[in-house]
Amino acid sequence: MGRRKGEPEKAPNHERWLITYSDLITLLMIFFVLMYTISNVNAKKFAQLSSSMSEALLGEKSGSFVGEAPGPMLVDTGQTAAGAKTEAASMEGALKELEKYIKEKGLEGKVEVGQEERGLVISLKEALLFRIGSADLTPEARNVVGDVGQVLAKMPNNIRIEGHTCNLPINTSRYPSNWELSTARATNVVRYLVTQVGLKPEMLSATGYGEFRPIVPNTSEQNRVKNRRVDIVVLKSLLNIAEPGKDNQVIIVE
Repeated sequence: MGRRKGEPEKAPNHERWLITYSDLITLLMIFFVLMYTISNVNAKKFAQLSSSMSEALLGEKSGSFVGEAPGPMLVDTGQTAAGAKTEAASMEGALKELEKYIKEKGLEGKVEVGQEERGLVISLKEALLFRIGSADLTPEARNVVGDVGQVLAKMPNNIRIEGHTCNLPINTSRYPSNWELSTARATNVVRYLVTQVGLKPEMLSATGYGEFRPIVPNTSEQNRVKNRRVDIVVLKSLLNIAEPGKDNQVIIVE
């Protein structure tokens, strides 16, 4: 209906935008309240996960840790605090025994031993184990690998043998590349530990890295000598969950 004659025109309402603005503020407030609620719940869950990780890595209660595939989860490693302490003592004892052996046999520079996050690592240099371009163990190598194996036989841990070369290429009928050479060397060490020392084959694995895991840059012959090696890695039990054929309880935290 049109405006009557003589009726004064109403002034426009310039504050109508406040209605839309107040609706927007209300929706934003609801959104942030929901976000805060969700984050508060996740904080509690992740606090529990953090506690579980501390128990596993620091040995306070029981063995478990957090994984992220595809989301947060709790993985039971089956290792108790007492078990973790026993394993740490076993690793330390083996380290000291091997250091004493290296010193007594005058193997400094040929055999190195140390502890890493993944476990105990015994590094055997190529000059001790093999002739250049060969994967056959030398007589001296058999003695050293046998002695080291006797120390490792006392431990229940999985053992990974890792073959490494320098970056000098190889192309023979037997070893077309450093991949084949490094893998063959690792496999031969595994075979000797099983057949001559008596280590359980299910506890051993062999892998070859070729020239792609150097410990120093391959910029000189001195450095290349250091990179040509076989590492015997005594893996911590915590890493057993990554091994195939292991039964581990996985609890997904939603």
